[in-house]
Amino acid sequence: MMRITPVVKQLLIINIIFFIGTQVVPGTFDLFSMYYPESDKFKLWQPLTHMFMHGGITHIFFNMFALFSFGSALEHFWGGTKFLFFYISCGLGAALLHSTVNYIQIHNLLSEVANLNLSDSDMHLLLNANFQSVFDTEGHLLPSKMKTILEAAHCTQEQFNSIVQAAMLSKIPVVGASGAIYGLLVAFAFMFPMAELGIMFIPIPIKAKYFVPGLLVIDLFLGFKGQSIFGAGSTGVAHFAHIGGAITGFIMMWYWKKNQFKHNRWN
Repeated sequence: MMRITPVVKQLLIINIIFFIGTQVVPGTFDLFSMYYPESDKFKLWQPLTHMFMHGGITHIFFNMFALFSFGSALEHFWGGTKFLFFYISCGLGAALLHSTVNYIQIHNLLSEVANLNLSDSDMHLLLNANFQSVFDTEGHLLPSKMKTILEAAHCTQEQFNSIVQAAMLSKIPVVGASGAIYGLLVAFAFMFPMAELGIMFIPIPIKAKYFVPGLLVIDLFLGFKGQSIFGAGSTGVAHFAHIGGAITGFIMMWYWKKNQFKHNRWN
């Protein structure tokens, strides 16, 4: 069994520190998870810090197990600097694709209320509103700035539903190293295509060049059902982060291989 390499070890420690810290320090989960850019909770550092955040024991365990299993082999051949650059790049690529898909979904919903001619500030208020506290016991809107805006715009029930759906999507935080992990899986398949890998539910070893694409297809399929292989189950949209990490890893490996760069160490 390959020994753990220095950068992989440091990444494991950082992830564990973040995980424990968010359990004991109030407010840190929202501070470091990644939110939709138009959310009041969004911070500039979140595209980076979200990849060190996890939603539970199972989530962090499987991600860290994959980091150790595949990351150590890659760092051994690449060196620490190149490995870290690749890992962070895949995590950022995952965040970019997730944010893009989220943006498209949210603005498709908001296009249904375009004729209301809401100002940017009004739309920002609606997207960040707490819809659980604006209704009375009979389901009527309580007097508030939101109610004033909606009544002035003559908002219909269907349009209000679209606004609520868009607001709910914008409030879902993204956490986990899964995007970066999927980049590592792709890189491993590039570097060691004939290596035989296994998964607990399949007793027959499968070559990496078949295992990794199959894993991606299965995880994306499960993602739309609210499940996952690596990481916690969530919405199908969040699983585009996994695909984003894999695509980023593929592009980088393809470029490095094309330029005969994949065997070069940076340190």
